[in-house]
Amino acid sequence: MQIIWKGQACFSVIAQRNKQEQVKLVIDPFDPSIGLKMPVLEADIVLSTHDHEDHNNVKAVKGTPFVITGPGEYEIKDVSVRGIPSFHDEKEGKERGKNTIYVIEAEGMRLCHLGDLGQGELTEDQVSRIGNVDILLIPVGGVYTIGAKAAAKIVSQIEPRIVIPMHYMLANLRFKLEKVDEFLKEMGVKNAEAQPKLVIKLRDFTSEETKVMVLQP
Repeated sequence: MQIIWKGQACFSVIAQRNKQEQVKLVIDPFDPSIGLKMPVLEADIVLSTHDHEDHNNVKAVKGTPFVITGPGEYEIKDVSVRGIPSFHDEKEGKERGKNTIYVIEAEGMRLCHLGDLGQGELTEDQVSRIGNVDILLIPVGGVYTIGAKAAAKIVSQIEPRIVIPMHYMLANLRFKLEKVDEFLKEMGVKNAEAQPKLVIKLRDFTSEETKVMVLQP
């Protein structure tokens, strides 16, 4: 599996279906009006966690993808997707609406994308429905989502093997978010060197300890 961060909450995920075929997913494609350049992406499956311009530009994705925009259970090309309801903010969705957490199963691994989660902590039901997670994609920039402290708490609730922070301040982003450094500090991580992408197989997981990995946008 390959996981490539495109900025904000947008990821390209490439899963190997068999020796000859790959399945391409795009999560939360954004509109360039947010200040970041949206790369040309093609996908079999597109996920959007909620209907805001920095997460819902599904029309920009090439191909004829299966589009998922909310809770439910889906199976496309041997990739399982579970959408779990959550809130964008602490006021039960009254200000910014609802958010969908996605759990993706492919290549025997489980990937969880929290979208624009604004809850200070997950409910017991959400933790149960998310289940065991190998790779967690979590917002850490605050303002519109959870910040560093809440993100660290949610990491402890889910206990993933790998954590990849997202939705934090980047050059040219017109939203003023917190930097990733605050989250790294909360997690006790020093000198985290950003990597261009994560390429991983199930057999590569050798430790139960949670590892934080920063990706380059």
